[in-house]
Amino acid sequence: MIVNAFYNEKGVGDTLLVHLNDVEKTNNESKGNVTRIFDAETGETVAINIFEVSKKRQFDANGKVNLTEEDVAFINQELADNGFDFVVEADLSPKFAVGYVASKEKHPNADKLNVCQVDLGDKTVQIVCGAPNVEAGQKVVIAKIGAVMPSGLIIKPSNLRGEDSFGMICAARELAIPDAPQEKGIMVLDDSYETGAVYPVTF
Repeated sequence: MIVNAFYNEKGVGDTLLVHLNDVEKTNNESKGNVTRIFDAETGETVAINIFEVSKKRQFDANGKVNLTEEDVAFINQELADNGFDFVVEADLSPKFAVGYVASKEKHPNADKLNVCQVDLGDKTVQIVCGAPNVEAGQKVVIAKIGAVMPSGLIIKPSNLRGEDSFGMICAARELAIPDAPQEKGIMVLDDSYETGAVYPVTF
């Protein structure tokens, strides 16, 4: 399960916001200091808000929280203590990695898009990319499904003009790298980077 958590005491208050999914129509139920937001049609839990969280655990964040196994255990304990039987099982694997563009083909239905097969070391994923400088043979930074960008955008599976896309090939400005070029184009890495390696992000 892709789980993202956010904490911003000054902006939101002393509340841990746990995001699981997006749906159009939601409902919610509150027990104690926890509110569960769920799909109004299916009942699937899509978000959890834990209030007055600092009384039990400190989160050193001003936005996205880099969750640990201990954080997930805390969330599940709060759910149980407040009478919920829902359990969060989080995928905590790194969401930014070095990818190798194994192939690039023109999108059959969009002149400015390309369909790329990108090697992530343990698997190959298809990513639709609109950058003018993407080419086969490049080492690039990939935001995997579940990654949260500096803008707050959460990377999800998508379909662009009939072609599935599972991630994003990143530009330097999209990663909030200082003095990044503002013109369109992905960031191309040196060949010395290892395909599949975690790419460190500092935002």
